[in-house]
Amino acid sequence: MGDVHGRLDALEPLLEAIEADLAASRPREPALLVFLGDYVDRGAESKGVVDRVLALRDHPGFELRTLKGNHEEALLQFLKDPPFGAQWMEHGGGPTLVSYGVQPPKTRTDNDAWVTASQELAQTIPPRHLDFYQTLELMVEAGDYAFVHAGVRPGVPLAHQAERDLLWIRQEFIQETGPHPKVIVHGHTPNEEAQLTRWRLGVDTGCYATGLLTAVRLEGEDQRLIQARAVRRVA
Repeated sequence: MGDVHGRLDALEPLLEAIEADLAASRPREPALLVFLGDYVDRGAESKGVVDRVLALRDHPGFELRTLKGNHEEALLQFLKDPPFGAQWMEHGGGPTLVSYGVQPPKTRTDNDAWVTASQELAQTIPPRHLDFYQTLELMVEAGDYAFVHAGVRPGVPLAHQAERDLLWIRQEFIQETGPHPKVIVHGHTPNEEAQLTRWRLGVDTGCYATGLLTAVRLEGEDQRLIQARAVRRVA
C-alpha cells in the first residue's frame, strides 16, 4: 500500500476493498499486507492512521509488515532535535502534531517553543505509537519482489542498500530502467497514476492531495491495482 499521509478517510475504504478481495479469493494462508511508509504528515489524522494500522496486527487474514518512510524519520528526529521542527513543518509535520494534541509554535525561529513542542509530543504520544515508529522495517523481500519506501540505489545489492537511499532516493532510481535484483515495489514519489513497469511498481498516487490511495495485489505473475478514494463521512 502506498503513502497514506494522515488520510484515514482514504485508508478505511481501501482496507474495506482489500478485505472484500481477501474474502472472495480465500487464500490458504494469511495474505502479506505491506505498508510502504509515510503514515503521517500532511493529512489531518496521522494518529488515527497509526491506530488503524496497529489494529491490523490482530487481523487473522493478514501478515502485517510495516516499512519506515522519510516522514516517520522526520518525526523521530524532531523528538531528538527540537529545532528540526521548523524544517519538519515545511513538509507537513504540523497536522501530525495537532493530531497528537500539540500546537505547533507560531514562530518557526523560536527554538524554546520547539523544545516545548517536542517535549509535549514525547509526553502525549502513546508508547505503542512510539514503539511503532522506532521499529519500522526498511525492506521486506517476498518472492520476486522487494518492498521499500522510496527505492534502491541502482547497481548496489539489496543487502548493501543505505538507509538514506531506501527512505529518500528519487530520480536516480526512478530514471533507471533496470534490471534490479528483484522487482521493486515503492511509494515516496507521487504520480497521478500508479506506475507498473518491468522492474518497478510505484504506488504513491499522492493521497494527501488527491484522496486516492493505491495498493497493488501481487499473486504469482498477476499484478492488479486496488484503489479507493477518500470518503467524507457525515456525522
